[in-house]
Amino acid sequence: MLLLRSYRRLAASGLFPSYKSAIKGALPLASLLRPGAVAAYATSASPPKLLFRQLFEHESSTYTYLLADLTHPDKPAVLVDPVDKTVDRDITLVKELGLKLIYAMNTHVHADHVTGTGLIKNKIPGVKSVISKASNAKADYVIEHGDKIYFGDLFLEAHATPGHTVGCVTYVTGDGPDQPHPRMAFTGDALLIRGCGRTDFQGGCSRKLYQSVHSQIFTLPKDTLIYPSHDYKGFTVSTVGEEMLYNPRLTKDEETFKGIMEDLKLDYPTLIDVAVPANMVCGLQDVPTKA
Repeated sequence: MLLLRSYRRLAASGLFPSYKSAIKGALPLASLLRPGAVAAYATSASPPKLLFRQLFEHESSTYTYLLADLTHPDKPAVLVDPVDKTVDRDITLVKELGLKLIYAMNTHVHADHVTGTGLIKNKIPGVKSVISKASNAKADYVIEHGDKIYFGDLFLEAHATPGHTVGCVTYVTGDGPDQPHPRMAFTGDALLIRGCGRTDFQGGCSRKLYQSVHSQIFTLPKDTLIYPSHDYKGFTVSTVGEEMLYNPRLTKDEETFKGIMEDLKLDYPTLIDVAVPANMVCGLQDVPTKA
């Protein structure tokens, strides 16, 4: 009966034409699978290696990303771009999933919200903060282009993508048979879904941003998943291939892009005078002590 259910399930998935023909001929399961289907079935039946969660903070429309290596005994995890207002939510989720948070990482010094990194470090001893060296911000680890941040057997590779700010980085999952596929790029504000971050403060430069995206993100495989720091239109994910075709700014030539960015005339960010100083020290804030 168990074998019959297996045949039926595989037939429904299209891996071979008919479970009845399999039973009638009493043929081995492997001999009935279409070319390449044995490997596909083995892969689909194996447990996932990467745990991934996309979390949202409404006030600043910020995405926070949780990644963990489920096959490692400790289930080590990282948080990318945590927000101070949702730290308790994020920590609760980490505990519920039985993960060991080891890194709280930022893609850049944010201007529209205070990072949750400092609060997380106070609430979970041993967590290390990560930010780029080019940002001149303080953190336990300051990283440069090409550095790899390991959590278990998985890793994120830092790609320098300045232009929105001087210290922007894009974190990209590893390239290899034991790494997630398709690859995932956490682009911060350098590349948004059908958009990009502004370039008129914090050392921003439209030419640098254009060159960063085209040299560091658009050169990734086209099926690479794009996960930005923000979205204001309800999008959650894109791909490199989609943005190369449909991004209304970055599909233009460099001079046209520069003109678009210079003509945006955006309002001064409401929280910039609070957020930037706090984020330069990875969001560390005064924590009330118990009487």
